[in-house]
Amino acid sequence: MDDLSALARQQLDDARASAHGRSGHLFLHDGPLRQSVIALIAGTVLDEHNAPPAASLQVLHGRVRVTGSGGGQELTAGQVAMTPRERNGLMALDDAAVLFTAVTEVPDGERRRPTAAVAGA
Repeated sequence: MDDLSALARQQLDDARASAHGRSGHLFLHDGPLRQSVIALIAGTVLDEHNAPPAASLQVLHGRVRVTGSGGGQELTAGQVAMTPRERNGLMALDDAAVLFTAVTEVPDGERRRPTAAVAGA
């Protein structure tokens, strides 16, 4: 069993030591399910990338902005949201650590359906 708080602290330490200001660790990989802790130093950006079929982002520490064609969505520690289906990126507004959960494939005919808005918003 992994301790998310400890993983977040470790990734934040690694991000602070990195010339790129970011660090990530894939800690769960089970078939199409992936979970990673990603840390970004304030002002650091993950460039826009293609989105998996289904994904969510939970902020463990700090504050981030999910970027994309629809503008952006700000999330703070404790909040969770589904990521956009289209290309998106991530910008750290403060030193931040997030839990990124992705499903890399879904059975035909089973596309995700939004069921909740940002928690705590």
